[in-house]
Amino acid sequence: MTRGEWGEAQAAAYLMQKGFQIVERNFRTRFGELDIIAKQGGFLAFVEVKTRKNDRFAAAMESVTVQKQEKLRIAAELWLQKHPTALQPRFDVIEVYGVPGGRVRISHIPNAF
Repeated sequence: MTRGEWGEAQAAAYLMQKGFQIVERNFRTRFGELDIIAKQGGFLAFVEVKTRKNDRFAAAMESVTVQKQEKLRIAAELWLQKHPTALQPRFDVIEVYGVPGGRVRISHIPNAF
């Protein structure tokens, strides 16, 4: 399992603990990938997961650039075309800091962009 896969598993477990239902993971398009699609209440969250050992040099969120956000928007539009919903879509970012077998810190930024 790669660090990214481990981080996504940690993020999915965190979301389920917070009452989210995971709808899909790793939805791939030619424009990019949606790490996690989850719903809670009236929202459908397209969740980008960023995993780092620590935040010593920069917050993981900082790697979600404007270009990355645009790719995520396009991928979300494609997903929504295939899966119409009345839920309000939003984009969340989850930062996962740590290593397998060690201490894990998770930061969830709802409606990040």
